[in-house]
Amino acid sequence: MNIQKMMQQAQAMQKKMQEAQEKLGAIEITGASGGGMVSITVTGKGETKKVKIDPKLIDPADPEMLEDLIVAACNDARRKMEEATSSEMAKVTGGMQLPPGMKMPF
Repeated sequence: MNIQKMMQQAQAMQKKMQEAQEKLGAIEITGASGGGMVSITVTGKGETKKVKIDPKLIDPADPEMLEDLIVAACNDARRKMEEATSSEMAKVTGGMQLPPGMKMPF
């Protein structure tokens, strides 16, 4: 009887994980840098949806500054997405940590 209960719990957890994946895949998060002068929007699937650059930053004599701001905005968006993913997974797992190297969405 315990095995049957464990199987039911595993199926329920699998369903919750699938729902979490779908929810995360539908969200969009924006990362920014340069005081909001560069922003990048990504989906929960890690796809970049939009890049916005304030025209004042476009200086042909200093492309490195703009490049650095784009990288910083990408990193900010990735960090925010990881936080959202961790938060959503905590809801599914009841706060139990996933094994090292295992990330959502799968």
